[in-house]
Amino acid sequence: MNNEEKRFNQEEEDEEENGRGREAWERTYADERSWESLQEDESGLLRPIDNKTLSHAQYRRRLRTATTARIQKGLIRYLYIIIDFSRAAAEMDYKPSRMVVVARQVEAFIREFFDQNPLSQIGLVILKDGVAHCLTDLGGSPEAHIKALMGKLGTSGDASLQNGLDLVCDLLNQIPSYGHREALILYSALSTCDPGDILETIQKCKASKIRCSVIGLSAELYICKHLCQETGGMYFVALDEPHLKELVLEHAPPPPAIAEFAVANLIKMGFPQRTAEGVISICSCHKEAKVGGGYTCPRCKARICELPTECCICGLTLVSSPHLARSYHHLFPIRPFDDVSPSALKDFHKLPKNCFGCQLSLLNPGNLPGPQVACPNCKQHFCLDCDIYIHESLHNCPGCESLRNSKTISDMEE
Repeated sequence: MNNEEKRFNQEEEDEEENGRGREAWERTYADERSWESLQEDESGLLRPIDNKTLSHAQYRRRLRTATTARIQKGLIRYLYIIIDFSRAAAEMDYKPSRMVVVARQVEAFIREFFDQNPLSQIGLVILKDGVAHCLTDLGGSPEAHIKALMGKLGTSGDASLQNGLDLVCDLLNQIPSYGHREALILYSALSTCDPGDILETIQKCKASKIRCSVIGLSAELYICKHLCQETGGMYFVALDEPHLKELVLEHAPPPPAIAEFAVANLIKMGFPQRTAEGVISICSCHKEAKVGGGYTCPRCKARICELPTECCICGLTLVSSPHLARSYHHLFPIRPFDDVSPSALKDFHKLPKNCFGCQLSLLNPGNLPGPQVACPNCKQHFCLDCDIYIHESLHNCPGCESLRNSKTISDMEE
């Protein structure tokens, strides 16, 4: 009898475990909100949302809000990313946790930042246990920052916004006056555990011309909003992971320079030569002997590992010519392409059948014209993917460049 009772109890426990599994399975679908990927069409039927068209519409809105006027921008940026790794970052409202999601987005941001700002430098600061720790100093190596961040993942204690601002303020006060000083704060907590008056620290950041921006993961905080208002930064609260990614990447392009801080300066730069392979020399940045690779400072002949950087011996700013070329497009951005109007799509026999960029068809199934854009200068038509690629990566219109090249060839023939 006892054995039968034990077997019955075991079967009940197995059924309870299976029930919990089914609840978790159902909860997974609830967390993913799969019903939000459907929308109702004109006839009342459900159909999947066209995420490609929606993302392109969001991109077009951002492109229209950005001014196309020639304004001064901070091309040489010194940015510290302050990451909240307090116990609030262990919350699991972002899957698998806030800490993992933030680390993932910071990694993507670092790569995008150096792609768009080759003359700039980044440093990492983490907040935990009421203390601010400088994880990496200002530098131009994305892999070094990412490696240091992924090796220090962990949450504990409270976050101190004041300590983080004080540390960043002291570090950024050492950079040259021509550099644009910025701080991007990814804040998970709903409070800050500070040793003093944080309002004085905010005024200190404002006096040091540090532009502070905050992205919150919990809810809006008055002190964060006040910080951004005083220093000229931006404050947003992320709704979910895709929204967080969008907010973080908005800080990758160089922002317009604040009028009172925008002072034109001539900057002395050096263009170092790459050292020969197999040569043993002392690295000035790591203070150790290295074989081959690296660069030689044209002023003091010291060896440095990577560009861009500042020579540790003579203080000369060292860059390469491709870095300057990649920064040029921020000064003269391409005009936003025009959406092809529905009236023009009705007379689709006069429209081009293929995208001028990728040469793929612009027609939907049924030989009906799909969504497309046109360059206001050369009038060539492009698909939505090429529109984003041209404005975010290529920074040159293929149609305009082909016209320019054809004119040059015709002038040479004449």
